[in-house]
Amino acid sequence: MTRTLTVDDLVLAGIALAAGLLAAFLLRMLMRWLGKHADRTRWSGDDVIVDALRTVVPWSAIVGGAAAAGGVLPLTKAVQHHLNQVLTVILIFVVTLTAARVIAGLVRTVTQSRSGVAGSATIFVNITRVLVLAIGFLVVLQTLGISIAPMLTALGVGGLAVALALQDTLANLFAGIHILASKTVQPGDYIRLSSGEEGYVVDINWRQTTVRQLSNNLVVIPNGQLAKTNMTNFTRPEQQLTILVQVGVAYDSDLDHVERVTNEVIAEVMTEIAGAVPEHEPTIRFHTFGDSRIGFTVILGVGEFSDQYRIKHEFIKRLHRRYRAEGISIPAPARTVALQHGSVAIPQQRVHTEAGDVNAARLE
Repeated sequence: MTRTLTVDDLVLAGIALAAGLLAAFLLRMLMRWLGKHADRTRWSGDDVIVDALRTVVPWSAIVGGAAAAGGVLPLTKAVQHHLNQVLTVILIFVVTLTAARVIAGLVRTVTQSRSGVAGSATIFVNITRVLVLAIGFLVVLQTLGISIAPMLTALGVGGLAVALALQDTLANLFAGIHILASKTVQPGDYIRLSSGEEGYVVDINWRQTTVRQLSNNLVVIPNGQLAKTNMTNFTRPEQQLTILVQVGVAYDSDLDHVERVTNEVIAEVMTEIAGAVPEHEPTIRFHTFGDSRIGFTVILGVGEFSDQYRIKHEFIKRLHRRYRAEGISIPAPARTVALQHGSVAIPQQRVHTEAGDVNAARLE
């Protein structure tokens, strides 16, 4: 039998509860002081840890005070056991929520520190939070004396059935995790798929990747498809890239003069047009004796993918105007065709082709 409850027992229990509350208040103040010092550091992880400890430490003091109060009271074994279980469950619940907050906060800090992944950090944070809460729930059940083995078995069988039913969804989920973890594609990158879709990556979530085309239309691509297709990333390993512009001049042109004039136009475009790369060394390479021209390639540097259209536009306009001023000819393709009808020869025709149009001029 338990002894009779006395006034001394109530006083001691009250003192224990008050001590727990006072300790919680003091610890809360300590955590606030630590939080101010954590704000001064460059690493944001300590802010997450201190913020989480502001909850778990005071609650631990309160639970400890309640347990001490229950220990001094003349309670029966059954009541004492239930009280200890309730306090243990409360403590596990608080610790689980705190652990979920800390781990999720650290995951968010790590993902946001990696360039381009910040906008999609939610996928990692949510998965981490769910896993920690699930572990805490199983610990609570085990503490209450409920066997979790049958539950784990049922969850295993049910999970297999769900996995078979949601193959595409899970494939997209893990493909999205792989894409973000490997950093092959990140929000802000300009990509082109082998199927023809291209544009800026706007978002990568747990199921799909959203791409904004230059026409401002959105293309939604399942992560599983994105992981399997051939893809060109024009932003990796660096955002700056080079573009090729094909030019041709007449055979009677002075190639040294052509090269000098073209270099001057390149320097002008690189310094005056937004999106160009002034420090890029202009490059001209003659490469082809064509049917009616000598072909060469001009290599230009641009800041990012969409800048190439403006750079090409300005370069072609200025180069054409400069060539006309310098007397440099850009001939149209021409062929001499000999026709014969039966035994009667038809005079040769000089055929000029330009953008699909055919103009015939009879030779005398």
